[in-house]
Amino acid sequence: MTPGRILDTALAGCTIIVAADRRAGDLASALQRRGAQVQRAPALSIVPNADDEELIRRTQELIAHPPDVVVVTTGVGFRGWIDAAHEHGLDEQLTSALSGAVFIARGPKAHGAIQQAGFIADWVAESETAAEVGEYLLTTPLQGARVAVQHHGAGSDGLDSMLIAAGADVVALTVYRWGPPPEPELVRRSVLQAAIGEVDAVLFTSAPAAREWLRTAAALDATEAIRARAERGRLLIAAVGPITAAPLHAERLRTVIADRGRLGSLARCVIAFFGEDGGAPRLHTAAGVLSVRSGGVVLSGAFIPLSRAGAGLIGALFDGGGRVLTRDEIAGHLPRGGQNSHAVEMAVARVREALGRADVVQTVVKRGYRLAVEEPG
Repeated sequence: MTPGRILDTALAGCTIIVAADRRAGDLASALQRRGAQVQRAPALSIVPNADDEELIRRTQELIAHPPDVVVVTTGVGFRGWIDAAHEHGLDEQLTSALSGAVFIARGPKAHGAIQQAGFIADWVAESETAAEVGEYLLTTPLQGARVAVQHHGAGSDGLDSMLIAAGADVVALTVYRWGPPPEPELVRRSVLQAAIGEVDAVLFTSAPAAREWLRTAAALDATEAIRARAERGRLLIAAVGPITAAPLHAERLRTVIADRGRLGSLARCVIAFFGEDGGAPRLHTAAGVLSVRSGGVVLSGAFIPLSRAGAGLIGALFDGGGRVLTRDEIAGHLPRGGQNSHAVEMAVARVREALGRADVVQTVVKRGYRLAVEEPG
């Protein structure tokens, strides 16, 4: 199958922000194949530590005094550590030093990296959380044990202090760290788009990136608008797992969490949300069931593209739920430069033409416009 080929139109009209750096391309491709337009706006970058003197120094410490236990928290981090050792000619010595250790994996990705490096994982955390790893380690003898903990860029998740308190000799290894966003302006633009309705979903794959994106939202005074859109179901905020979702929940943002903590699962939950029986809001109108997307509407199961002005108009009327909106209220949802009475009238005419029905958007004389909402039968 040709990359980028559209398999179906489940996400037609949706613009989706992927606020991730690592493997964002895989996620974007999965969504584009369902008809979405995807914008990448990584809120942080991953800085490899292959030349990190501290990482190499601690690797040499472990070679000189091998660990009893190795805790692997991320697959990419463990592979990066092995690669860094290889770059410095330490790979064979490190492999020998780790050969007698007990390997603990924080989930299947870490498990796979351990196997790829030629070792055997003795225990794997099913929940993929540092808390479960810690609970398991506390059931084992730790007094005097030498424990190597490979951390991700966000820090230790409390493992180091817990193990030290239990009497372990801990060697911490941070194999990559988080850096600034590669293009800060893209992050700022993604926040503003999420606030004003120009995107339908924002996806997160790491807690540090979620926190950074939220900091940008706070700086732009956009958090409340984003929260309101998410609460109405008009903006999907989705996270790859509960750890990633924690900063979003702290800001009281309605968040969908992928079932299995995988990018494929994250893509599926987005597709399901906008599907026929998903969580995206819909209204019964004179012309059939209507749902709104940033690029148009889905009416009776068929996607109808609209201009930015048309999408802004129908979005405002949709949020009104059948309430009459004045021309001034509607004008505030149109693109810049078109906020006047004539622009509203033109947008209404073009939406009616695109929908092929004049009765979906009703004129209320001397008051404004409303969506022709009907109660379900």
